[in-house]
Amino acid sequence: MAHFAKLDDNNVVINVEVVADKDCLDSSGNESESVGEAFLQTVHGVTNTFKQTSYNTFGGKHYVDGGALSENQSKAFRKNYATIGGTYDASRDAFIQIKPYESWVLDETTCLYKSSITEPNVKTYTDGNGDQSKYDIFWDEDNIRWLATDRETPQNDYAWDSSNLRWISI
Repeated sequence: MAHFAKLDDNNVVINVEVVADKDCLDSSGNESESVGEAFLQTVHGVTNTFKQTSYNTFGGKHYVDGGALSENQSKAFRKNYATIGGTYDASRDAFIQIKPYESWVLDETTCLYKSSITEPNVKTYTDGNGDQSKYDIFWDEDNIRWLATDRETPQNDYAWDSSNLRWISI
């Protein structure tokens, strides 16, 4: 199956369509984006632009089912899978998701938005008894910082200290 993003006049993704492989083949039997686009325009009777998107591409990398990195990175296509409300950037030939927070910036390599503070990679902690617990981590746009809640004791909240690379109780 092939996936195509339906774009409005401003290159905003308004839908993602699934097209059978047979409906994307040219006269030589090769997959062709233009054939798939023509098929969708015929089916819908519209002149919207359709751009092919890869269901398994994220951050400019292609993944196989189960989330493992694909050995064949030539399948990485248009940086990211198209999402409704996101945009297609013709100059980058990339799909860009909706900006999640005003303070975040676009990473030109992955075409993903990221915070100015790297997301903490410390997702668990060990308590005084040697038991491990996990944090639920989320972005605090009002204070431009990462916060976490202890899953075991939700009343315990933490802020990420990016200078010392550790969680501090708040």
